[in-house]
Amino acid sequence: MLSYEIVEHGKPLQAKFRETPEPQGSEVLIRITRSGVCHSDLHIWEGFFDLGGGKRFYVKDRGCIPPFTTGHEPFGVVEKLGPDAKGVKVGDKRVVYPWIGCGKCAVCEAGHDNLCLAPRFVGVLRPGAYSTHIVVPDSKYLIDASGIDEAWAATLACSGLTAYSGIGKLPELRSRDWVMVLGCGGLGMAAISMLRARGVTNIIACDVDADKLQRACEQGAAKGVDTRQADALDQIKAISDGAIAGALDFVGMPATANLGIAALAKGGHYVLCGLFGGEITLPLPPIAQRGISVRGSYVGNLQELREVVALAQSGKLKPSPVEVRAASEVNRSMQELLEGRVTGRVVLDFESERADEAV
Repeated sequence: MLSYEIVEHGKPLQAKFRETPEPQGSEVLIRITRSGVCHSDLHIWEGFFDLGGGKRFYVKDRGCIPPFTTGHEPFGVVEKLGPDAKGVKVGDKRVVYPWIGCGKCAVCEAGHDNLCLAPRFVGVLRPGAYSTHIVVPDSKYLIDASGIDEAWAATLACSGLTAYSGIGKLPELRSRDWVMVLGCGGLGMAAISMLRARGVTNIIACDVDADKLQRACEQGAAKGVDTRQADALDQIKAISDGAIAGALDFVGMPATANLGIAALAKGGHYVLCGLFGGEITLPLPPIAQRGISVRGSYVGNLQELREVVALAQSGKLKPSPVEVRAASEVNRSMQELLEGRVTGRVVLDFESERADEAV
């Protein structure tokens, strides 16, 4: 099989031929046809997450050590089954749920693999989808996305799922309530589409890129605010008449966190999904006095992904902007994402890759 691997953090990924793995037990071998490029892949490529104050969390401390294949938005075809695998057959096309837990702890038994303390995340702790093949431990992690464009379907495993799970942590919205979407890349676009699918029209898109703000309004946001402007907070309060019930932060940096929390109405919820990095300091009394909630949301669980796919299949969800590129363009795609020059999502095409001569 062919993989594009991180050989050294911060250096271009390299094409490597490896022996295609044989599925064991209940495992399923998936031939990847589409693989989304996510901002989280950049952190793994760089080798660390910024914790603020000069502190870093290094991915090597979680077992992500080069050479390593990242990629956690997989869509592909069932190519081979382990002797105990059930529920799918060779040739089936499936979205792969990548946030796989240990399958044994109380958290996993409760259906929250994504919060497992001993995870087996595809492209994070196990070889990922920047490759022609991956092994999935059980067919229950494979979801039929029939009727959906395959490139868009791949993005549902992370950007779609993360947006959906984040929205689920907002308070119950009334007709006068507004929601801020901080960051209008792939996740922000997905969130706007999902909010609209739920009947929410009072959406303020927040970004520093005029083109992204325009696309966000085309996606369904009612207003766009350039957060570089000194009066951005005043603009947001004026547009919403002070009724910001929810702030979804898909960036996750001090500037977006401070803005989102400051804009909340009493009883509002700030939901952090982005992992850009940094730290903030919050005075404690106003959190209680305003009755606000500040919470994190990390990707989503398997049931939520099933719901995301069903929503997409229903036709109620407007697809996010997706650009399909040859898998060999992975380094260009990562660089453009790093520079903030990607609107929506880039998805790599592995279907045309030839790896029959793998050694």
